[in-house]
Amino acid sequence: MQKDRVVVLDAGYTSYAYEEELLKKAGFRFEIFPGERHDRSGKKQFAKDALGLFVRWTEINDDFLHVTPNLKAIVRYGVGYDNIDIDAASRYDIKVSNVQGYANHAVSDHALAMIYACARALPRGKLSLKKSYGMPPITEIFELHDKTVGIIGLGRIGGTFCRKVKPLFKTVLASDPYISDDRFETLGAVKTDLNNLLAKCDVVSIHCNLTQETTELINHETLKAMIKKPILINTSRGGVINEDDLLKALKEEKLHSVGLDVFQEEPPGENRDELLSHPRVISTGHYAWYSTASTVELQKRAADNLLAMLNGEIPDDCLNP
Repeated sequence: MQKDRVVVLDAGYTSYAYEEELLKKAGFRFEIFPGERHDRSGKKQFAKDALGLFVRWTEINDDFLHVTPNLKAIVRYGVGYDNIDIDAASRYDIKVSNVQGYANHAVSDHALAMIYACARALPRGKLSLKKSYGMPPITEIFELHDKTVGIIGLGRIGGTFCRKVKPLFKTVLASDPYISDDRFETLGAVKTDLNNLLAKCDVVSIHCNLTQETTELINHETLKAMIKKPILINTSRGGVINEDDLLKALKEEKLHSVGLDVFQEEPPGENRDELLSHPRVISTGHYAWYSTASTVELQKRAADNLLAMLNGEIPDDCLNP
């Protein structure tokens, strides 16, 4: 006998075979929202009698939860969960989980690739290949071995990134007030505060969650602190950077270059065309998380987490146990 509905609000993966098989075996109906990405009212109507939700980018807040009285569990496909109001979910006695650590290697690989692409000016090299063959597209191409890299956020992904860059750079600085000194020592990173990191680093890579504390952490003031004109990489959350201030810093040549996989508005609108087309910016469409291995792990663990919460269990990834 089927118990009730479990729905996917934000489609886009190639297959949902694992989720569907797992949940159907447990007696649930499994359905995927067929409408448009921004059809919030349609999503609310679709989810109104659901017991479980899978979400990616849909904002889940009190307004949404008010119309889903049967809801017991929500899983976000991914690490970040800034689109889910955890406090509101707790008030409605709804358990929420993300999928932690599934893309440590994929995201850290992407950040590292962006560092090399920025440092070597690879996209511009292709554009200038015939016009100035044998000449570098910019003069400020530097080697990594005698440079300092700074890591903002030393959690699972930041820690994996740290292990990968430690042999490549002379010094690794890291800033994270919520990580123990033992972890810094184990990873071989020098613990410092944000201002010192920004002032001393040739490369800065962001790996923190988006919270009230980190929203627009990179802004006019913190960009001014980057006196070494570094490469700036963001594969975490777009909201960590004030993009207007970032564009201004690029125009004033305060940064070597920038690698962005995430944006304040996703996908970025026409108002960001100037930033995206800037010759010192390398941008990708929020796929740092993806690899053939990571997407399989993500969907499997998301399904396992949701079923566990629907069964009254508390998975390790639960955000409000």
